Amino acid sequence: MTDDKKRSIADKWLTQANVLSEALPYMRRYSGQTVVIKYGGHAMGDEEMANVFARDVVLLRQCGSNPVVVHGGGPQIGAMLERLAIESKFVDGLRVTDEDTVKVVEMVLAGSINKEIVTRINAAGGMAVGLCGKDGNLIMADKLRRTKKDPESNIERILDLGLVGEPREINPHVLEAFEESDITPVIAPIGVGPKGETLNINADTAAGAIAGATNAKRLIMLTDVSGVLDGNGALIPELKVSDARKAIADGTISGGMIPKVETCIDAVLAGVGGAVISDGRVAHAVLVELFTEHGAGTIILPD
Repeated sequence: MTDDKKRSIADKWLTQANVLSEALPYMRRYSGQTVVIKYGGHAMGDEEMANVFARDVVLLRQCGSNPVVVHGGGPQIGAMLERLAIESKFVDGLRVTDEDTVKVVEMVLAGSINKEIVTRINAAGGMAVGLCGKDGNLIMADKLRRTKKDPESNIERILDLGLVGEPREINPHVLEAFEESDITPVIAPIGVGPKGETLNINADTAAGAIAGATNAKRLIMLTDVSGVLDGNGALIPELKVSDARKAIADGTISGGMIPKVETCIDAVLAGVGGAVISDGRVAHAVLVELFTEHGAGTIILPD
């Protein structure tokens, strides 16, 4: 081995040591703290990124944090419905979940997707257990009520979306059982209704509700965008709750970003230390957010 190569290797080791040293105070900040991660989008669909995410979750646990993973799976559900020739019905752009559809949703979310994530975390050296909202009544839900105002009569009508739910109550006792262990819970957003019915819940909404119920230090929502953008397309690194509400009102935040930001606001108001909308397409997005000074994406904080 040449002297130049030896110096190159030594410089690489020194850089890695510096990174670890700089991360130490942030690791201490999150030691013993719950971090809820909503996992979905490109971060889940790409195999290499999925493996990177699994290793990052294991590292969080090794650093003393209590990571809780809540995952989605919309594309996989759509693909399975198509394979089974189950036609999807939509009301004003929202999928209607009937009895046949919810069985597929539960099979895909609580079955194949959940166990794939668990397997990756375990293969990375961690210990993960797959759950859905039915387990231990973790997510007790009500049917989601959506209304639409008729433009002619100005009368609001209720949209029936079938077996789509929203969290009514989270049972944190189920997750508390994992806090003193080295087990990472991986949760599929399937809830149980008042009559025991299965309800499909939006993964963002489920993650926000779980973060609030567990007094999480951070809620991190991995998406396919860099975060909340201003009118010029530049990333907004930080928003107070009041600023986020103003940005929704004036149209700066629009479209599909609105429900994500509203979920973050609700989580912060429920006691979460901060809620982050981060780019899941970037490797190690979770670690960058938690263990570096600048973080990643947009963080929403209490006023």
